[in-house]
Amino acid sequence: MPHHQKNPQCLYGQCFQTCSEIKDMEVVQVSKALEETHLSSYPLMPGNSKEAPDAGRPSTPESHQSFCSSSIALTTTSSSEMNEGFSSQEEENSTSWAGPDSRSVPTNALDEKVISLVNFMLFKYHMKEPMTKADMKIVINECEDHFTEIFLRASEHMEMVFGLDVKRVDPTNHCYGLFIKLGLTYDGVLDGEEGMPKTGILIFILGVVFMNGNSATEEEVWGVLSLTGIHAGRKHVIFGEPRKLITKDFVKEKYLEYRQVANSDPARFEFLWGPRAHAETTKMRVLEFLAKVHGTDPSSFPSQYEEALQDEEERARARISARSVSASVATAILHVLWDVLDF
Repeated sequence: MPHHQKNPQCLYGQCFQTCSEIKDMEVVQVSKALEETHLSSYPLMPGNSKEAPDAGRPSTPESHQSFCSSSIALTTTSSSEMNEGFSSQEEENSTSWAGPDSRSVPTNALDEKVISLVNFMLFKYHMKEPMTKADMKIVINECEDHFTEIFLRASEHMEMVFGLDVKRVDPTNHCYGLFIKLGLTYDGVLDGEEGMPKTGILIFILGVVFMNGNSATEEEVWGVLSLTGIHAGRKHVIFGEPRKLITKDFVKEKYLEYRQVANSDPARFEFLWGPRAHAETTKMRVLEFLAKVHGTDPSSFPSQYEEALQDEEERARARISARSVSASVATAILHVLWDVLDF
């Protein structure tokens, strides 16, 4: 007797119902989070936009459009990265979203599907489960013909707001997984607890610190954060109480250092990278991410690019030195063992 298989539509319905019951992960909250959070359009350095190319993005709070209601323009490179595993025809189509097919569906209808897919991705991340292309097509049902556009926009939201990469993990079955960006290992969601990943704001702050000469005052950080809809003392739908998250949680996890500015009176405080940030990611990775956000390349920021290259060289020398030490220790141990056995 053949094994009974449930209708995929029913399976998704059950999945979506479960997802909607999870605190802070309902579609309406995800929508609100995307509307209020503009991590992809912030100035790289507080009060200094000379080195920050706008790439056609808004540069003032008044000109910021809703993150989820605006169409995000991706470069061909970033589109192909997100769309890895799609057919070449799909990939070609994904780099030009403004064609006749895109206009055949109302923008708000596509926006709703993007939000639904983001919500589904968050659910899968929370459950530590992969997702298939077939599952995602069920989520967007009537807009299946626009899957590539919806997938890319949802993937960019996951990357820019939540700090997660959507990566192909099984080419044969078109299966995708969600992974924390830039080599980081912390998402701010405690085991057994519900909530949204908070890596996006961590990457954001690491970028602000690096672009400001490896230290940024508290006033500078909050000044930039305010442009993204994140304010001290005001609870955020994704990040909760941001002051606690930034000055306590990230510091406790050793991703940030939070210290008093030397000789400041009255006391002022500043942020630096913590030891865990230095261990898990690099200045070049952060710079590459920032460059991608602003539609340019790392060399567009000469001083930071030079510093990042120097950091890469120092890390390479440290690895070579560590291997040499390990080889020397291993050789010494072999000599000792040889002498003992010979004795």
